[in-house]
Amino acid sequence: MNPLITVSNLKVYFPVYGGLLRRVVDQVKAVDEVSFTVGKGQTVGLVGESGSGKSTIGKSIVQLVDISGGEIEYDGKKISTLHGKDFLPYRKRIQMIFQDPYNSLNPRMTVEQIIGEPLEIHFKQMSKPQRRVRIEELLELVGLKKEHIDRYPHEFSGGQRQRIGIARALAVEPEFIICDEPVSALDVSVQAQIVNLLQDLQQKLGLTYLFISHDLAVVEHLCDYVLVLNEGKIVEHGDPEQIYQSPQHPYTRKLLDAVPQI
Repeated sequence: MNPLITVSNLKVYFPVYGGLLRRVVDQVKAVDEVSFTVGKGQTVGLVGESGSGKSTIGKSIVQLVDISGGEIEYDGKKISTLHGKDFLPYRKRIQMIFQDPYNSLNPRMTVEQIIGEPLEIHFKQMSKPQRRVRIEELLELVGLKKEHIDRYPHEFSGGQRQRIGIARALAVEPEFIICDEPVSALDVSVQAQIVNLLQDLQQKLGLTYLFISHDLAVVEHLCDYVLVLNEGKIVEHGDPEQIYQSPQHPYTRKLLDAVPQI
């Protein structure tokens, strides 16, 4: 399987300031020497407790946080040294679905404005009527209705808001989507619907996912390969069956013990 994303020895360190002069006195190693690949069409799960560094990895790929060392390649091209206009084409190819559907959507913008914003940036040749048609198509693709296009985020449930977030991510026709805890803020009954939607979209559109979660039950259902992250380091990796049936690391066993038994 050809790798779409290759992360090599990734480091993300945050400075700790102290003293009257606010000098750097230490650093937090949020991500420390992490390496992995995600193959085209694959779903790789990145699991760990809150604060393990998993969301930082996702944000570093889309340059929402600066990296301190290592390399990130996309489809064989080193992208971790690209900035500004040079990185713009990859913002189209790589998108992110955020954890909190309540805070990731601007409450002052309509659905048309929210989903239309990336279209304006990446498809400048598209007219306003063409954008509206495209947005209506995206709404139907994620299980919403055309009539929702003129509504505001507060008029939707949490699950519907996350569908809007997914539609926004899909607007620019990406190849790779980072799903950062996309169901953790939702009711259990809605979580399965969103997971099923992500699977359906992957099959229809040929998407590749990095699925970030603390919930091993969701990861087992969705992912082809699993990376277990603890304190910024990968402590175990393998296919889901291997991880779930015979975990080798104490931290992995701890995460599995926390999964509710039905």
